[in-house]
Parts: sequence; C-alpha cells; structure tokens
Amino acid sequence: MSDSPSVPSTPGWRFARRTSNSPSLPDVHGSIHVPEGTAPWWRRFAAFVGPGYMVSVGYMDPGNWATDLQGGSLFGYRLLSVIMLSNLMAILLQALAARLGIVTGRDLAQACRDHFPPVVSLALWLSCELAIIACDLAEVIGTAVALQLLFGIPLIGGAILSIGDAFLVLLLMRRGFRYLEAFVIGLLLVIAGCFVVQLVAAVPSLSAILRGFMPSPQILTNSSMLYVAIGIIGATVMPHNLYLHSSIVQTRDFQRTAAGRRDAIRWATLDSTIALVLALFINAAILIVAAAAFHASGHQDVAEISDAYRLLSPILGVGIASTLFATALLAAGTNSTVTGTLAGQIAMEGFLHLTLPHWARRLLTRGLAVLPVLVVIPLYGTRGVGELLMFSQVVLSMQLPFAVVPLVMFVSDREKMGEFAISFPMKIFAWIVATTILVLNFRLLWDTLAGQP
Repeated sequence: MSDSPSVPSTPGWRFARRTSNSPSLPDVHGSIHVPEGTAPWWRRFAAFVGPGYMVSVGYMDPGNWATDLQGGSLFGYRLLSVIMLSNLMAILLQALAARLGIVTGRDLAQACRDHFPPVVSLALWLSCELAIIACDLAEVIGTAVALQLLFGIPLIGGAILSIGDAFLVLLLMRRGFRYLEAFVIGLLLVIAGCFVVQLVAAVPSLSAILRGFMPSPQILTNSSMLYVAIGIIGATVMPHNLYLHSSIVQTRDFQRTAAGRRDAIRWATLDSTIALVLALFINAAILIVAAAAFHASGHQDVAEISDAYRLLSPILGVGIASTLFATALLAAGTNSTVTGTLAGQIAMEGFLHLTLPHWARRLLTRGLAVLPVLVVIPLYGTRGVGELLMFSQVVLSMQLPFAVVPLVMFVSDREKMGEFAISFPMKIFAWIVATTILVLNFRLLWDTLAGQP
C-alpha cells in the first residue's frame, strides 16, 4: 500500500550524512494493514487501536503506584489535580510524538540523531537510557513485591525472576505486533477491573474527590507535597514513551500521502487519548483508594506497597481487596516490561544505529535495574526498596526535558513537518508544557540541594 519512508530532503534535517533510511523497528514496520479511505470509519480507527494502550502502560506502572500511594496517604485527595494535569500533558505530548513518527517516518531518537551534533545526540541517548533504567528499576521492584505478596517469594528472588520477562517479550514479538498489543490490553483490563472493585469497597467522598481535582497553591509552597507531586509527574509523563510512540505508530501500513498521513494522525491521536483517559482513571483510583483507606483512617505514613497490601483488607472490610491490589500490581509490572524493551531497542537503534538481539538488550537493561535492588535489600530492607522506588520516579522526571524539548522543536518546525507542523497556538501551549516541566524540575533540584523536603 505504501512506499518505504524516507527522511524529508529539507535544509532542516542537518547532519544528513549521519541519516539512515532504515525504518524504526524494521521487523514490524508497516506490518499492520489499514483499510482504504472508503472503508467505514470504525474499521480505519480499529486498525490504529493498540499503540495508545501500549504507551498508556507507562502511565500506570509500579512507579505510579509508589507516588500515588504516598500522595494519597499523606495528603488525601489534594494531589488529584496533579494527576489530572500530568495526564493532560501526557495526552498532548503523546499526540505530538505520534505526529512526528507519522509525518517524517522517523522516531524521536532517529530525528535527534539526524538533527543534532554527535555530542548532543550522545548526551540525549545517555539521558534516555537513564530514564529507561529508572523505569526498569520500578518494574523490578513492583514485580518483586507483587510476587512476594502473592506467593511469598523473597524480594531478591522476585527481582532475579523478573529477568525472565525478556523471553516473554521475545515470544510475543515473534507472533506479531498485534499479539503484543492484545496481551497489553488484556492486562490493562485486569488492572482496571481490580481497581473498580477497590473503589466500590473504599466508598470515597465524591465531594472531596471533586475538590481534589481543583489545583491548590499549597502544592508549590509545601516542599514535601511538591516532591511527591513532581514524582507523580515523572511517573506519569514518561520520557521514554515519547520515543516509543513515535516509533510504534509506524507499524501501521497507512498511505504515505498527505491525505493518508492526515487520517493516520487523527486516528492515532484518538487512540492514545482514549487510552490515556484509562490511565488517568487508574492513577486517580490508586490515589483515591489510598486517601479513603489510609489518610481518612489515620494511616498517613503508608508509602510502601507492602504496607498498603497489609492494611487494605482490614480497613476496607473486604477480604479480597489486598489480593486484587497485588494482582493488579503484578499485571502492571509485567505489562511495563513490554514498553521498556521496545523503548530501549528504539533508543539504541535510533541514536547509535546499534542493533542487539532483543533478548540481549532486555537482559542488559534489566540486569542494570536489578543490581541496585540486590544492593539495597540486604542493607536497608523493604523500607529502602520503597525509597528507591520513589527516587526512580524523580529521576524519570529529571530526564523529561531532554525528550520533551527536542520533540516540541521538531513538530514546530515547518521545514521538517511541512503542512503538518503544529499551529502557532498549539506551539505556544506545547512550550508552556515544556517550560512547566523545566520549572518544576529546577525547583525539585533546588529543594534537594538545600536539604529539603
């Protein structure tokens, strides 16, 4: 249906001598059929359903659980506005990432390598790898804690067992990208179902929830609240997801014409927006359950996932509540391995043109993430693991500008995007989002250096 993508031959794509025409994720590029424009709208939309849900996985991974639990138990419903704000940021940024991939045929990593000098490109790659390792660290901890809670496996054993997910991803990729997407969506439904039951059991205050969605200046003036808030943003707006989304939208075999790209942008944006609304529900549900169960009952020091598991059933009076909580955590940790694997592959191939076997790439990043856990558990126990999980989300937040700023630059550039460059009002809004992230991160860095919170 379509020709192979090529890099736009415009002056904007500098350092073209380092540009490769190799597509992103070549094994699955353009592998999913898209019906012609005469087909019913729902069939064309259905062809694009999938990438948004894979991206949404990163917005409800175990790192989100740590920040949402801490925010709910410490501050009640007050940080719901931060979850909503970060989700709105995510919807915009993921739509921009999809637009970049669809229009240029380049993922964000390839676009950075094409545009920036080698030293800048290398720095951006290192930043991306650090974000992937931080995300992987959260997955290791979440999976290990879930295995301990459900089956009594020691944390160290669970962390080591989590390395085996490399083979799960490899198996699904061999069967086809649609199988990978179906696996992800299935586990997302499991997570959502578990939290629907917990929300019903928690009986939260509707008026308090509505007040929580209203922004409060106290979030910026209270350093402890700001620290958790920035962790929520870092856990929600995931930098490596921008690389991921710009790549996996290219698995669709849409027509590489102006009309075909316009159609693809519309359906891909709708797909990711619906999926991220689901992520908003799950993130908000975690915080609401924590606020209703722990903050309201005086357990305001619940920051550990294991403490939440232990207290949920007694406080809510529902025996299965804790089991559902741990089951959803295991599903979230397992799901997150898929996006981590693909994002790592995309970053390495895009920035370095270095290709490793999928299993080797996965074992390398997972091994780097397991090491801190193996060191912290013997020294500090489960408390240290919880602090490490929270710290990983702050690290993610600190890496966000290094992905957001290049993305906004590229999609705003008419030389690169042609008629698909974002409008001036959208450009202003995107830069406001990027600036907000920068300001919050600088504030976090200042508080950390000053010995706060």
